[in-house]
Amino acid sequence: MKILVTGVAGFIGSHTAEHLSELGHTVVGIDNFNSYYDINLKLKNANAVKEKGVEVIKLDLRSVDLHTALPLDFDYIFHYAAQPGISASSTFEDYFSNNIIATKNLIDFALKCSNLKLFVNIGTSSIYGLEATFPENVAPKPASHYGVTKLAAEQLVLQKSRELKFKACSLRLYSVIGPRERPEKMYTMLIDCGLNNKAFTLYEGSDKHLRSFTYVGDIVDGVSSVIGKEDIIDGEIINIGTEVEHTTQDGIDAVEKVLGKKIKIDIVEKRAGDQWRTKANIDKARKLLNYNPQTTLLESIKQQVKWYKENF
Repeated sequence: MKILVTGVAGFIGSHTAEHLSELGHTVVGIDNFNSYYDINLKLKNANAVKEKGVEVIKLDLRSVDLHTALPLDFDYIFHYAAQPGISASSTFEDYFSNNIIATKNLIDFALKCSNLKLFVNIGTSSIYGLEATFPENVAPKPASHYGVTKLAAEQLVLQKSRELKFKACSLRLYSVIGPRERPEKMYTMLIDCGLNNKAFTLYEGSDKHLRSFTYVGDIVDGVSSVIGKEDIIDGEIINIGTEVEHTTQDGIDAVEKVLGKKIKIDIVEKRAGDQWRTKANIDKARKLLNYNPQTTLLESIKQQVKWYKENF
């Protein structure tokens, strides 16, 4: 199969592209290599996927006529590219253009791909809102610009399934961790602080937040398992994550255990829009995709620490 992966230089997109290539597919990845975080990290990710046989193209989904820049013979599209997370440095316009306009442009491109079997939108548990413990049929209540625009992007994709224009699904991912996690994310920051004797910034009260911390390898297994199942998952929203919950404090304790040292904590004012609980309800993923995440929190952190030491 020939597969397009957007956001290929990012955390999860790079792992997905590698895995799909290892499965024997022809994979083309695109990324705009923006400056949301250190571009050198994205270049490292891109070089890693190139070594696995993935073609990487620098392309911004917002500003180019895609059908003139890309071939039209893709069988699958995995859409990771987005303005991620909750960040004070990101404006509403950033979220709107990267998550809605970019997705609409990719949809227009997909409509020209006559061989397309499935458009896989990569969604997020942030779509549910401050608590994400629900099955997929619960009405979403996003509490951030990120969650709102990712919900809009998801619905733009699923609209085409309802119109019978192409088959599509949306996978809502939960608190992904592991090698290549973005530098502003919790575990990369904790590892950095622990190894370099810096203070970790903790938002007030967030030590008690509950998360479905899910290893990136388990996420990629779930995402890639949609291939060949387009008839049964067309139009579906599916949660991908782990049912196991841990508090932020559990995560801090686990990193300290792996590093063998205490991490200094600097408590700051709480952040608006932060989810207080996520627990992936994966009954649907188990049924439709035979999804069964296995990696423990401690093993996930061991792998991430190993990666961090090798790359920094």
